[in-house]
This record gives sequence, structure tokens and C-alpha cells, in this order.
Amino acid sequence: MTRGFKILTFQVSVIAAGALMMGVVADMARAAPPAAAASVTIGNFTFNSPTLTVKPGTTVTWTNADDIPHTVLSKDGVFKSKVLDTGDRFSFTFAKAGQFGYYCSLHPHMTGIVTVKA
Repeated sequence: MTRGFKILTFQVSVIAAGALMMGVVADMARAAPPAAAASVTIGNFTFNSPTLTVKPGTTVTWTNADDIPHTVLSKDGVFKSKVLDTGDRFSFTFAKAGQFGYYCSLHPHMTGIVTVKA
């Protein structure tokens, strides 16, 4: 084999491998729908969306936009954040259907409910 033929064969192999990889990546992107997401902002001693309905697999993110610390705790102990300072976030993915009441342990009058329905 000549040197030129070896280089050409190598280049064709690289292009074919690249095309194959692009096809696999495209199939993976189509096969995996993006994860659902929802958000709740904490401000002025309230949860801005105190009642939220989502599908199983949805990740809910609480963001503290208040000037003081807050927490997010489920009433049944399923999830619990650390103390969230201004700008901090807490996320939880709801895997199964149900109703999940939550509150701020520092300010118990702050409450909300996430309902998960298929």
C-alpha cells in the first residue's frame, strides 16, 4: 500500500466514524425527552406558587429571593432543604404521584402543596 492510499483510507474511516457518532447522538437526543421542571420563588415571607401540580419525574426548584433565610420541608419528611440564604436554591424530583405539603421551619405560617399527578 502506498502512503497516500493509507492516508486516504484513514480519512475515510474518521469521516465514517464521525457520521456514525452523530447518528447515535441524534438518536439519544430524540429518545430522552427533557426532564420536566417547575420553580417556586420565596419572597416576602411567602412561596410565590403555594399550590403546584406537576407530573411524576418533575424537578421542583425553590429559590430564596427574600432578604432573610428560609427552609423548605415536606410535612411527611420526604424532602428537607438546608437553610437557604438569599439566592440559594433547593431542588427535589418528585418520582411518584401524591400530595406533598411543605412549609418553612423558620416561619411555619409559610406553607405550600405540590400535587403530583400522572
